[in-house]
Amino acid sequence: MPAPATPKRQPVRTCVACRTSGGKRGLLRLVRLPNGAGVALDPTGKQSGRGGYVCATSACVELALKRKALERSLKTALTEEVQAELRAAIPPENAV
Repeated sequence: MPAPATPKRQPVRTCVACRTSGGKRGLLRLVRLPNGAGVALDPTGKQSGRGGYVCATSACVELALKRKALERSLKTALTEEVQAELRAAIPPENAV
């Protein structure tokens, strides 16, 4: 008799705004691109570079931007374009 299949582990990450831990798939990831190429939203979660995670809710995104928590996490400034892209990535059911 074969051993029962173990469920696949999901990586746990922490939101930079509310500090709650959650599955990597439920959070939005921003990544600082190598060689100073800027910051980009990483929908796949696999892009190389320093990453920062935030809950996919408008409250957490606004709190992270207000406190500059993402800028501290990524160790670089966020442009207005990146901030607008992050706000647009919030699913409609999580927008306030």
